[in-house]
Amino acid sequence: MSKIFIAVSFAASTAIFCAASGAQELSPADQAAANVAIKVIRPEAIAAHMRFLSDDLLEGRQTGSRGHEIAAQYVATELEAMGLQPAGVSGTWFQSVPLRKVDLVPEQSSFELVREGKAQTLIFGQDYIMDGNPRATDASVEAGAVFVGFGVSAPEFNYDDYAGVDVRGKVAVMMRGAPPRFPSTERAYFSDGVVKARNAAAHGAVGIITVIPPEFFERYKWDWIVPQVRAGGMWWLDPQGVPADTHPEIRASALMNGSGAEELFKGAAKTLPEIFAASRESKSESFELPLKVKIHRVSRYTPIESRNVIGKLKGSDPAHAKEYVVFTAHMDHLGICRPAEQDAVCHGAWDNASGTSAVLEVARAFSSLRRVPRRSILFVFVTGEEKGLRGSDYFAHYPTVPIEKIVADVNIDGAPGMIYPNKDIVPLGAEHSSLSKNVQAAARKMGYTISPDTLPEEVIFIRSDQYSFVKQGVPAVFMTPGRQSADPKLDGAAIFNKWISSIYHTPQDNMSQPFYFESAARSTALSFLVGYEVAQQPERPTWNAGDSFGTKFSKKQ
Repeated sequence: MSKIFIAVSFAASTAIFCAASGAQELSPADQAAANVAIKVIRPEAIAAHMRFLSDDLLEGRQTGSRGHEIAAQYVATELEAMGLQPAGVSGTWFQSVPLRKVDLVPEQSSFELVREGKAQTLIFGQDYIMDGNPRATDASVEAGAVFVGFGVSAPEFNYDDYAGVDVRGKVAVMMRGAPPRFPSTERAYFSDGVVKARNAAAHGAVGIITVIPPEFFERYKWDWIVPQVRAGGMWWLDPQGVPADTHPEIRASALMNGSGAEELFKGAAKTLPEIFAASRESKSESFELPLKVKIHRVSRYTPIESRNVIGKLKGSDPAHAKEYVVFTAHMDHLGICRPAEQDAVCHGAWDNASGTSAVLEVARAFSSLRRVPRRSILFVFVTGEEKGLRGSDYFAHYPTVPIEKIVADVNIDGAPGMIYPNKDIVPLGAEHSSLSKNVQAAARKMGYTISPDTLPEEVIFIRSDQYSFVKQGVPAVFMTPGRQSADPKLDGAAIFNKWISSIYHTPQDNMSQPFYFESAARSTALSFLVGYEVAQQPERPTWNAGDSFGTKFSKKQ
């Protein structure tokens, strides 16, 4: 059974809401309405949703699977029962996402290092791992290799790993991640594989090899990484059948284990320990490697359809009802992930049955309001997050409401407070826009403190669905837990680190874990309050002046 504990109880937090000091962001009537609505968010309801969504019956909710379809039908039924309106395609609750599943055929693929005419064959799954090519079922590269640091070009930070080296017609060898001196969310952006591939292609590269620093393996073991990659990838297809965010110039890619990286850097101008040390200091160390790389990649394609679920609460103000505050959570997980084990199902209880359940309860809170907010609220439950944010990215490109009318996204992926009762919150992305004020107000009212990202090396900001909205110019926030536990007997940081290293993306993410549903309900109320305030305020959220994301992505609204 799951434990329920929190130093400031959920019931007590409503009193904090009423008694918060300082300027009131909402009118007294709005405060009273929100205070009633957050009481509708019940720990028992979150637990019940999670228990169903993570059940063996759904077989891990793999994108495009029968289990995922059951989850989608469940969510749509719950929204309908709340009295919300369908906001999918053609008056339905659903939006179908066309996908291409891409699997590498390892027995027909190969990776060789060629020095002075002599070829050395690396061992798949031991020295390296690679996925399939979404643009060509049979692709080959034989070219020189150039180490390009992190593979990052960031003029706003006076940083360019490609300066002074020529990678035209060559394979770009790069470190995972981005320079540590970059701010957390910018570091995440420049770590994005799509951004790196686009940059490599723009510099003329024909392939990418990624090297992993040893500290990364302390949290994610190689034996854990291999099956994640071997499970295959998915890309959504545009109307012409072209997979999104892919670059035909990049014909080969691979991820190196320590043994493969050592072979790759034999005889190089700098040793692996030297480049790892330089990377920790955010220094660019680019140079040509004394070898050629020969990669042959054979891929198998499978067409798949999977559905997003979209519900709507129409706003009350004629002047603002055509604008939308969006709440997102992903329904999908990894499916049958460990066939050889007794429990083969990756249940995805915290990741992300909890977020799906939380957004359902946010929807219930909104639907309980006697007077709905001025702006409309859109609840978007997406598919394919575990495959690279595919469902949310598709929705952001082909939204069922005009993208320029979406004013903000509040995303929940792993409901905060679920694996320990946290007393602080890390609202990733809020610092880039006026949403920071909404988050600060809601956190103050719910008794949370706000902390900075404690794990910037995890680049979490690009790993969940709010990022798809940011890339379309929509201010967004991803609610994540801080590491301060409300229970002094519990070490939040230690619990989180253990969870990441031993439970994340394994069958152990199930309902037998010690979950804190009352704490999770409290953080769900926080998310509700952020969205409610945005829906009621006169002006839509804005990017901060000169903000990097606003500059890159904002569109005229």
